[in-house]
Amino acid sequence: MTGAFTESTRCLTHHGALTAINAAIAKALEIGHPVDIVVVDVGGNVIASVRMDGAKLLSMITATTKAVTAASHRRPTTAIGAEMAPSLAAASGGRLTNMAGGLPIVIDGVCVGGIGVGSAPDAEDVAIARAGLAAIGAAETMQAVLR
Repeated sequence: MTGAFTESTRCLTHHGALTAINAAIAKALEIGHPVDIVVVDVGGNVIASVRMDGAKLLSMITATTKAVTAASHRRPTTAIGAEMAPSLAAASGGRLTNMAGGLPIVIDGVCVGGIGVGSAPDAEDVAIARAGLAAIGAAETMQAVLR
C-alpha cells in the first residue's frame, strides 16, 4: 500500500552540480566575464556555488534567486512575464525573479534543479548558464515537464 503514497524521483547530484559549475566557469573565462554561479536542486536548496574572482558580491544573491526561480517554475526566468515579477517577488519574500540568467536543469524530461548566473550582461549570463547545462546533458526546454 505504501506505493500509493510515494513515487520515485530523480535528483541532481553534487557531481552534476560541480560539473555544470566548472563548465560555466570555463565559458565565463572564455568570454571575459567573472560571474557568480549557483546550482540548486528542485526544492531550491543550494547544491554548489562559486563567486569567481572579480564577480560582483551582491550578484551571488541574484544568481541564487535566478536558480531558485528556474527550478521552482520549471522554466527560464525570462519566461516569467514582467507584469508578474513584482507580485512574485513580494509573495516569495524576494526569492523569485524574472531577471535573465536563470535556467531550469531538465534531464530526460524531468526538472531536477536550476542554475543561476549573475554579474555579466543578460545575454552573457544566459550563455554561461547554457554552458553549464550542456556539460551535464541537460536541457532548458520545459514542454516535457509542464504538468
